[in-house]
Amino acid sequence: MTIIVLLRHGENDWVKKQRLAGWLPGVHLNENGHQQAQAAAERLASLPVKGLYSSPVTRCLETAEYVAQTFDLEINHLEEIGEVHYGAWEGKKIKNLAKKPLWKTVQFFPSRMRFPQGEALREVQFRMVQALERLSEQHHEETIVAVSHADAIKLVLAFYLGVHIDLFQRISVSPASVSVLYLAENGAMRVLRVNDDGPLRPFALAKKKQKKK
Repeated sequence: MTIIVLLRHGENDWVKKQRLAGWLPGVHLNENGHQQAQAAAERLASLPVKGLYSSPVTRCLETAEYVAQTFDLEINHLEEIGEVHYGAWEGKKIKNLAKKPLWKTVQFFPSRMRFPQGEALREVQFRMVQALERLSEQHHEETIVAVSHADAIKLVLAFYLGVHIDLFQRISVSPASVSVLYLAENGAMRVLRVNDDGPLRPFALAKKKQKKK
């Protein structure tokens, strides 16, 4: 089995400004975001983390750095777990985007949404799941951390919870929160935590002993 800890990056000022940062460079964690990231790393400290992967976007790498220091791990940049490519919407104010006809598609029919000059949400879900499945094969019987973004993590959780992509907006993923997946070699899966900011301890699923005939 593989335990994958999905960690959202900490807060940044673009959230307060209600602007869509996307892949734009130079969007850093604010002071509160750094505190959130440090607190998240401290909560993860009790886990036997053997691998650390991060979206190459600045705010994720800054968050991952606290985890890297805690476990003395190298940060592996992984574009496949990066932010949604919002295309022409990147950098725009949410209040202005909300006036566009496509905004209703994002909110109510995201399975059919492709951002102008950008990515479709169904493509984001596919690349995220594919990346995590590959990581589960590389880290058999290990616990790893993947630092990513709200929408990307929500899309992954929807997939493993068996929730249609059109309902993924019902899932909340707060800054520096943790969601946890269990992926077994035989195809079994469990969602162990969602949007968690409480104390953590090593995850263990009891193996049922086979009765002798």
